[in-house]
Amino acid sequence: MTQNSELIQSEMTAWRRDIHKHPELGFNEVRTSDKVAELLESFGLEIHRGIGTTGIVGVLRKGQGNRAIGLRADMDALPIQEANDFAHRSVNDKVFHGCGHDGHTAMLLGGAKHLAESGDFDGTVYFIFQPSEEDGRGALSMIDDGLFERFPMEAVYGMHNMPGIPAGHFAVRKGSMMTSEDIFVITIKGRGGHASMPNRTIDPVVIGAEVVLALQTIASRSVGPQDWCVVSVTEMLTDGARNIIPSEVTIKGDCRALSSDTQELIERRMREIVSGICGAYGAEGHVHYQQDFVATVNSPAETEAAIVAARMVAGEPAVDPDCPTCGASEDFARMLQKKPGCYILIGNGLEGHCGSSLHNPHYDLNDEILTIGRDYWTKLVETQLPAR
Repeated sequence: MTQNSELIQSEMTAWRRDIHKHPELGFNEVRTSDKVAELLESFGLEIHRGIGTTGIVGVLRKGQGNRAIGLRADMDALPIQEANDFAHRSVNDKVFHGCGHDGHTAMLLGGAKHLAESGDFDGTVYFIFQPSEEDGRGALSMIDDGLFERFPMEAVYGMHNMPGIPAGHFAVRKGSMMTSEDIFVITIKGRGGHASMPNRTIDPVVIGAEVVLALQTIASRSVGPQDWCVVSVTEMLTDGARNIIPSEVTIKGDCRALSSDTQELIERRMREIVSGICGAYGAEGHVHYQQDFVATVNSPAETEAAIVAARMVAGEPAVDPDCPTCGASEDFARMLQKKPGCYILIGNGLEGHCGSSLHNPHYDLNDEILTIGRDYWTKLVETQLPAR
């Protein structure tokens, strides 16, 4: 590593660890957005603040070209108590950068600095720092605030670290990259009573048990084998006790799919199942179904551009251009509904803190991938907006 590379690595590590130490939840990224804006301004970029509440867009123009692309990083943390004991651990109780958004922000800042100082491109780059990714509201907030009207771009690109992939390797695919996420709350109202006299009740626990089992037939019997679907029940709550059959049961859960058609099918079948089973027992059933995240779908040309840039940085053997679809969900998908683009994964490592699962209290972003991530952003810009 050259002296200059070591300096860049040191700078990004310092930025990343400072953000990690002071995490902020969605739409409350005040300190983080201040830091991002101050750094971008020091690099000489034009700054736009308060987009979608705490969002930042930095604008960098070079040459005479009228083409433009957007690069996006997320800034928010998670409501988790960090279990690490290193010096840059979170100082905020039950708030923790357990998904690596601190690193995403540092990589994009590094890319902005390098491109401002010595980038060889012709056109405009919009550096998008998004709030509130974790709850699926930040991208829409920026879009509703005129992101793509105020900053017209041909395409938009995102990146996320991934434990379990070797550090600095890349994984991507054309088409469905990540799944949608829907949440549901089913309420079953029966008639409670004494546990010794179940004949005088309409037992919502028994009804709920049938509903839980029947929900599994959505994936196995309603969605075709060519499609992708997961329906998971994650909570079952009652107002009963040891000797009391409850009057009400609440069932909560999570659904994943790769298309809006499948999302709609899941919701329709769920409502039919709950209505049918509850009706058979004389109970009332209500379904609240909410689509939080849409599927992340990469467009072909932009994915090919991302593959080329990743190979230039990491080498062809370190880039998987047809990785399996990831079962997680990503708010960046909302931007891909509006603009063509690509979402790529960068490996965080296989062992220790860096190999721990995202959202795990022992997770930490691997500082060694910061420079590789920065170089990916740089190569992507220089190949997509080539200098004349």
